[in-house]
Amino acid sequence: MAVMQAKADALAARLAGARPDEGGWLGKARAEALARLAPMGLPGRRDEYWRYTDPASLTAPEPVSAAVFDAKAEPRPFTALDRLKVVFVDGQFDAAQSDDLALEGIEIERLSLAGHAANHWAANLYGVLEARGQTPVERPLATLNSALATEGVLIRVTGKPSKPVSLIYLRKSNNSDAMLHHCIKVESGAELTLLENGPAAARLSKVLEVDLADGARFHHIRTQGRDHERRAVTHIFARIGAQALFKSFTLTANGRLTRNEAFIELLGADAVAHIAGASMGDGDFVHDDTVFVTHAAERCESRQVFKKVLKNGAVGVFQGKILVKQGAQKTDGYQISQSLLLDDDSQFLAKPELEIYADDVKCSHGSTSGAMDETALYYLRSRGVPLKQAQSLLVLAFLAEAISEIEDEAIADDIRNRLEGWLHRHEH
Repeated sequence: MAVMQAKADALAARLAGARPDEGGWLGKARAEALARLAPMGLPGRRDEYWRYTDPASLTAPEPVSAAVFDAKAEPRPFTALDRLKVVFVDGQFDAAQSDDLALEGIEIERLSLAGHAANHWAANLYGVLEARGQTPVERPLATLNSALATEGVLIRVTGKPSKPVSLIYLRKSNNSDAMLHHCIKVESGAELTLLENGPAAARLSKVLEVDLADGARFHHIRTQGRDHERRAVTHIFARIGAQALFKSFTLTANGRLTRNEAFIELLGADAVAHIAGASMGDGDFVHDDTVFVTHAAERCESRQVFKKVLKNGAVGVFQGKILVKQGAQKTDGYQISQSLLLDDDSQFLAKPELEIYADDVKCSHGSTSGAMDETALYYLRSRGVPLKQAQSLLVLAFLAEAISEIEDEAIADDIRNRLEGWLHRHEH
């Protein structure tokens, strides 16, 4: 009883003074989200899926002040790529820094401007996948986002755009508290590459709802870095149709606390979902990947590949589950979570799970944690490779399986360059 009261009190404090939009399809969706949220309250450390990560700074009424990281000499990700840029500063759309949103095969609108449009396609998506993702595990921070998010983009893809859409999150304030909510609908046979990068805010809440029709393809690559003191919670909810492809990769470096959740449903036969991540933590760093993949159709494939490199007391968390429903025969599910601990002070906490109700499946999961391979290090050193360079090479080799999930080689090379730069800056 006391726990539920504490969760309710935390929600009341968080909602104090909040004024969600009223009217239109968006106002209706927000009201429904608030109704769903009321019996949940906000999460606490005693919740099963928060036992490894303290959500207090994410649920507090005000964000903890976080100094803006000065990275003038550090190039931003994806700068060499031809892309359509959509820029947000402290959670607010910046038209001056953004490109023209017109592009063949795609429609892009701002959430704040489309909320009152009649018969809008996003009315059947905003908050809908998030609501589906509340079972069997409640995700109240995602519901809070659906109720209060102030900005975001609505993207409907009908063809194959000539370049990726790049969402860039900048920040100027030490106390910014941003909520962004994006909806992506990829029609049958269409394809989209979505890039995301930047710190966004001192505290960020972001939800991405992705609906893939039969035969659609979606590639998602994001980097979370630069700011040392930022805190963030992100959610991906995806619904995948027959023969559709969903691929998501996240690179995380720095940050005081990052919690990335994903809830993926494979609902059509022969659907494919790959979700991967590489993270590097140095010092007072907590990085949590929590993933739930549901197989609800025949001959579907899923992969979860997560690698973490931790030093100087950093903490890495992985909670991953594969659920195979009755009738989802010929399922191929793969899950691996591994950490490389570069000292005795860092720790990796893992909770891999399988739940299977079909009898003709191939599912595997594994989790390992260990130090750098001394034999491999000795081999490189004996051939004249300097110690720091040898260690960096082994770290890159360790992360290679996660990076290989990126299909576009130019983007994969950009990610590798980011990793090499981070390793070089953290050699001492």
